[in-house]
Amino acid sequence: MTTPRTLFAMAGAPAHPSPLDRSALVLIDIQAEYTTGALPLAGVDAAVEEAARLLELARRRGVPVVHVAHHGEPGGLFDPKGPGSAFVPAVAPIDGEVVVTKGLPNSFAGTQLHDQLKAIGRPELIIAGFMTHMCVSATARAALDLGYRSTVVAAATATRDLPNPLGGVITAAELQRAELAALGDRYSVVVGNHRVWV
Repeated sequence: MTTPRTLFAMAGAPAHPSPLDRSALVLIDIQAEYTTGALPLAGVDAAVEEAARLLELARRRGVPVVHVAHHGEPGGLFDPKGPGSAFVPAVAPIDGEVVVTKGLPNSFAGTQLHDQLKAIGRPELIIAGFMTHMCVSATARAALDLGYRSTVVAAATATRDLPNPLGGVITAAELQRAELAALGDRYSVVVGNHRVWV
């Protein structure tokens, strides 16, 4: 059996992470619903810590930052006026950083994200946040459609166990590995953590 190769590798596409001086950092849904709310994620504390290190690096190196927040229906998950919609303090926006709110998994759908990124003028994205299989994946896939080259930082993402529609449970660890592999096939360069830029 031959060693599997990504479509990126077959096409000879560049495999290096997005350069900081060409990128914007997009932090997706790093909100309390995933840490202290109704949707706790496996390994979420470590992922938040890595996202905070990534954010500190971006701020120090002058990388534009965009924070995406999911807003759901009043009384439900991510209630816009409830505690679950709040940004986790370690990665909360500061003055001058763009904040985009969304209602769908794809951060570009029905939002001003694409316009904000065009105004920033960076052709590449560094993506982190929650959940790996849902909003991170949907956003990275849409980014390709819109002409962005992107890098997903694995240690700054997390997900949760899911019921397997064919029976049993798919663990968060299995789902995380599979989703990152799928993104790395064609949609994004996937790196372990922020140290690739240090």
